[in-house]
Amino acid sequence: MSFLGKLFGIKEKETLDQGLEKTKKGFLERISKAIIGKTSVDDEVLDQLEEELIGADVGVDTTLALIEKLQERVKKEKYLSTSELNGLLHEEIVSLLVDAPSNQLGFIPPADKKPYVILVVGVNGVGKTTTIGKLAYHYKEAGNTVVMGAADTFRAAAADQLTIWSERVGVAIVKQNHGADPSAVAFDTIQSAMAKNADVVLIDTAGRLHNKAHLMDELNKIKRVIEKQLPGAPHEVLLVLDGSTGQNALEQAKQFMAVTNVNALAITKLDGTAKGGVVLSIAHQCKIPVKYIGVGEQIKDLLLFDKDEFVDSLFK
Repeated sequence: MSFLGKLFGIKEKETLDQGLEKTKKGFLERISKAIIGKTSVDDEVLDQLEEELIGADVGVDTTLALIEKLQERVKKEKYLSTSELNGLLHEEIVSLLVDAPSNQLGFIPPADKKPYVILVVGVNGVGKTTTIGKLAYHYKEAGNTVVMGAADTFRAAAADQLTIWSERVGVAIVKQNHGADPSAVAFDTIQSAMAKNADVVLIDTAGRLHNKAHLMDELNKIKRVIEKQLPGAPHEVLLVLDGSTGQNALEQAKQFMAVTNVNALAITKLDGTAKGGVVLSIAHQCKIPVKYIGVGEQIKDLLLFDKDEFVDSLFK
């Protein structure tokens, strides 16, 4: 389902097109390389296309799934011209991606989940704090009262960075001293949000994958504390991934999925890389909706993910 003209307006589409410029250029160049000098799609074209898609960070498993679909179409239709290949690839890529149904609401939280609690996870350096700040901005712009929780107490600078964002956006923040119990911060954040009758809660967490057991214990404790105060919460466990790291982002996703029940993804830094094809790989292999994508440094450059519009921007 496309939201163009609704949640996905003209400005958002322009931002998406600009943000994916490097990825699109590399993606189309690779497809062109696969079909140069050919008039029909044969085994040689498909072999070359397979190589080029893997090179575009679409990933081996996702590429093989796409090639298999194309082979079925070639077999069924007997003849497929290279001019038809882009349109067919467009269709098959969209069909592989998982929808994010909640995106139909945009930045309006479900009425029956108040406050709507988003627990944000991810390793340091992926743009987690920036993503939280941009989410706070969008939710506030949509008319919601937002409270941030600085539960990454492991890094001394984490709470300071989140405080800067809270001041920039103009939303409340709950924090404690460096080294405090993260679950205690989460507890205070939920209490504060409920007292303020807030609509949305965004809770930051530490991202230390080198000690998975500790990370799992910490995240599970935070979730238990939140759920005890607010049954059913957190409603969204959002994993933030750096799209510029290509297939490393997919590996991070798999590691986090092994220690916590991630149910939404945000992929950042897509504007500065030609590796945006990893979005397709992550969405396909993780079977978890990509909910947000970061396509620029400006506060508005965090977009709700629409698979139709994303793929359309790759082929424009």
